[in-house]
Amino acid sequence: EFRRVLFRSHTFQSVLDAGLQPAAVLLPILGILLVTSEWSQRTGLITFALVPARSRVLGAKLIASLLLAVAMLAISVAVVAAGVLVSSPGVEGTWSDAAPLIGQSAVNLTTGMVVGVALGAILLAPTPAIVLHFALPTSLWAVLSLSVFSHVAPWVDNARALGQMTEHVMSATQWAHAGTSLVIWMVLPLLIGARRITRREIAS
Repeated sequence: EFRRVLFRSHTFQSVLDAGLQPAAVLLPILGILLVTSEWSQRTGLITFALVPARSRVLGAKLIASLLLAVAMLAISVAVVAAGVLVSSPGVEGTWSDAAPLIGQSAVNLTTGMVVGVALGAILLAPTPAIVLHFALPTSLWAVLSLSVFSHVAPWVDNARALGQMTEHVMSATQWAHAGTSLVIWMVLPLLIGARRITRREIAS
């Protein structure tokens, strides 16, 4: 009986949630570093001299960030699947909802990466962007945990919206919450960051 309970805790769903945590933490930081490199290392003059259309540079970095997130997802899913095959062979329900969970995980990692890119594009400096990336969700959670904000929190808490994508198959309401929070924390910052990159003067 103990072994059966232990195997049930090693389902694809539970292991995937734990296995994607390192990627979920690392990818936004890589997104920040990717977009701030020209400004922190003062190579922007060279980059933008070769490609004067700065929006094309930002677009290329967005594509690169998405490809990196997808590659990280593929590696993580392969490792998780191998671990589940070894730890829970033939256990009923082990692979339940695997396909939708992988799809949601793809959304989790790619949007998290783009959030990092957007934050880096706004601040154009890696250190404050990384600090803000970790400090802002914590501060927001402290505010939204107040009962007065209980109805608003699901719509604006991006960390919760992204985190639940690897935990269970989301309902339509939860997708609505996630979409709204991503507009606030990904789309709008990305638009602001793109405008900032295209208009800021580069120091020699």
